[in-house]
Order: sequence, then C-alpha cells, then structure tokens
Amino acid sequence: MLEHLFRKVHACYSASPNGALLENFATWLISAGYARHTACRHVRGLKEALDRMGSAPLDWGAGISGRFLSQAFSSASLQGTRCAVERFLTARRLLVREPAPDPFSLLLERYRRHLSEVRGLTSATLEQHIATVKSLLAHALPADAPLQALSAAAVERFVTTEAQRIKRQTLQHVVARLRAFLRFCFDQGEIQQRLDVIDAPRAYRGELPPRALAWPLVQRLLRSIDRSSRLGWRDYAILHLMAHYGLRPSEIVTLMLASIDWESRTLRVKQCKTRSDLILPLADQTLRILRHYLRRGRPGGTRPELFLRASTPVGPLTHYTIGDLYQKRAHQSGLPLQGTSSYCLRHSFAMRLLDRGVGVKVIGDLMGHRTLESTCVYLRLQTGALREVALSLPTATISIEEDAA
Repeated sequence: MLEHLFRKVHACYSASPNGALLENFATWLISAGYARHTACRHVRGLKEALDRMGSAPLDWGAGISGRFLSQAFSSASLQGTRCAVERFLTARRLLVREPAPDPFSLLLERYRRHLSEVRGLTSATLEQHIATVKSLLAHALPADAPLQALSAAAVERFVTTEAQRIKRQTLQHVVARLRAFLRFCFDQGEIQQRLDVIDAPRAYRGELPPRALAWPLVQRLLRSIDRSSRLGWRDYAILHLMAHYGLRPSEIVTLMLASIDWESRTLRVKQCKTRSDLILPLADQTLRILRHYLRRGRPGGTRPELFLRASTPVGPLTHYTIGDLYQKRAHQSGLPLQGTSSYCLRHSFAMRLLDRGVGVKVIGDLMGHRTLESTCVYLRLQTGALREVALSLPTATISIEEDAA
C-alpha cells in the first residue's frame, strides 16, 4: 500500500525502522474509507512523529499506550493524524488505554448490569441512563467526596440546572433516570436516605400540535439546495425522502443500497418503532434524484449504507447529523424557517396526505405509528375540515304572544 500511496518515494517509508507499522497503517486507512490524499497525509504524519521519538523500531505488537501517543503527537498540526492512529490501534486492539481512576466505576458497572439483566433495557437506553448518572455524580458531589455525601438539596440543584437548558419533556426523562439510579443505590445500601422522591415537570401528550410547513415552503427549501457538490446532492436526496415519504431521521440512516429495488421501483424502510418493514413505491422524480445522487454525490467504496459521511473516514450517518444538515440548509435558504426542525418535513408529509383525503389509518401505517392516537393529532391542524363538522348554533324563536305575555 505504501508503494501505491507514494509511488516515487515509497522506499523511504518501507525502509524506515517502523516500515511494517506504516504499511499496516496505510492499508487500514484505505480500507476504512479515507481519501488517498488524506491517507498520504496521515502516513506522513505518523512517520514524522515516530522519527521524532527515535530511530529504534517500535514494539507495536505489545500495544501502544495513550501516553506515548500524547508525547509523539504533541504538535498541533498532527492532531488529526493522532485521531486516525488511535482509530487504527483501537481497530487492531493495540491501544493500551490507561483508565483514569474513577471511584464510582464499580458502582456504575453494577448498575449497568442491573439495567441490562433485570430491567432489560436496550443498549441505547442503557447508555442514556449511565450518561445521566455520570453527570449527576460529576456536578452534585464535591471532588473526591463519597456517594454518602449526596443530599436531596444537591440532587434538586442538579435538576434545577438541567431544567434551564432542556425542555420539560426531556427533563421528565432525566428525572426518571435519576429516580431509578437513586432507588437502586438505596436498595443496595450505597446511600442511607431515600433521594428518589423528585418532582417531575408536567407535560401533557398533545399539548402542542405538530408543526407542519406549508407545502410551497417545503418545495422552496428543496429548490434552494445547491447541488453542484457531492454534499449538496446528498442533503437534497435526504430531505426529499423526508418531505415526500415522511421518513424519520433514524429510518434515513438505516437505508442501504440494497433497500432500493430498481426493477420493482420500491424502497424498503425499516421502521424503528413498529419494528417492521415498509415497502414504498418510488415516483419517477425520486428515482431520478437517487440515480443522480449515486452518480454524483455518493463517495465510492464498499460501504452498504445509502447515505455516508462527507468527511473521511467514510462511514454511516447518525440521526443527529440529519438534524444538523436540515438546520444548515434551512439557514442557507434564507426562508422563514426559524424554530423548525427536520421533523417538520415529516409533519408536512402527513398533512399533505390528510388534505388529499387519505384515511387516518393509512397515514398512520405509512408513518410507522403504533397507535391511532399518534396519527389523530394531525386532525387538529386541519382547521378547514373541523369547520365543516361543527354543529350549527341553535337559535331561539319567541312568538309574539309569548313576548306580549
């Protein structure tokens, strides 16, 4: 691989004391999806760092510590290479991490097993619980203080601080995680007083109707995306699927190349909430957009995902990325889209179907709703239909005789 990357000067890399390491690193960079010029830069940076540390060959088979990487890549210009080297060593299981002393590591490990084995939480939900607990321990306890020092006042101050930066609906989840952890600590004898009695904010289902964009505004947003670059074609294809098919961000990131059946002109979507597959027919316009994206917007490689990161290493997107790219395109469009999110495109899709007379049950199936109640919230936005079903106000008639009496 070194000969492929450095056609004229590959000998100086192969003949160096750490030539084998550089060869393995170069091979991994290309297989991980790094562009050729980026791979060259990282290999060059690794050689520079190793040469600075000394001419003796590095015993990388026994593992490399994080402290060594900090010393070798102390230069600010090599921080990108250091991240790439850490990924390489982690993938090869050669990075020896020196964990920082954590007085609560054993407690968190026990709580993690409790959440997994007793409560049966998924890995994603489990990590959310652990992240909330770590935040509590870091902000509610003084430095080096034991868990017994945790008080109700400290927990309340933490909840108050969280309430200033997140919404009420999100704060409900945070309070639920705190209650579960503090109840576990009391049951296990880690704390001597009950601290899990925490007031949660009130939030009511359907207190605010879904925010849907007018369809002409959605079309203007899509037309405003510059498709002269790969990134523009990718973002345009993603937002088009969300607006025209009502896909969630979590469903966008799970789409694969094999999800498109070009012969039957369908798209297979894995709906995360109903845990079922939905087969959607693709319109001619959508097929043209997907073909253009695959030819002009999608980087090459063997990754099976339909939508990939624009930066190296090439890899799948996350649902957070979908929200970020929507905000970016909405800001660039100059349209009145302040305070909106990518979910507004999904809501617009539902309202468009409702305006065309599609039944609520069909809309719910297309959107992957588990209950009809979730779909009926869109009826609150169809004010025209609500006016038609309103009952006329009865009027009282008073006869002349009654009035004279």
